[in-house]
Amino acid sequence: MATFTTLHQEIHEITEKNNVFRYLIQDRFMCDTKIAESIFFDYVKLVKKHMEKVDRQFCRQLLSHEAQTVRNTADRFLSGSSEIKRIFGEYLKRYCLPPHQCLHIKDHAQFVEDTNQIFDMVLERIDRETEHLYPLIRSIEARAEQKQAA
Repeated sequence: MATFTTLHQEIHEITEKNNVFRYLIQDRFMCDTKIAESIFFDYVKLVKKHMEKVDRQFCRQLLSHEAQTVRNTADRFLSGSSEIKRIFGEYLKRYCLPPHQCLHIKDHAQFVEDTNQIFDMVLERIDRETEHLYPLIRSIEARAEQKQAA
């Protein structure tokens, strides 16, 4: 099972790649480099892995919790994940050439705009995890430990 330390390390790496890639793509020539492409595909892989881990290890587990508010929170996070994955998938289809890890950008300005929107969406999701989901999980774990100790 993932620890909160591991999750926070992943979040830090995702945020760092998010910021670096956004900075690089402002310049069209930097956008077309292999380094930018490498950062981009590392970012995509990290985001997918992180979301799957949170969904599988935490949200799905919370769906069976006795409290309806906890189940509702888990359901909202899972629904949000599905929507992010759908939007992210459309974005990748628009700008990536399968099966290779290769960006294909015809309209640079549109790519920058779309990237900023998608990357903002990922950062907002991470903020919600940090501010709402992780504290909820910690409080549930603390209550379970108190019950076991009693």
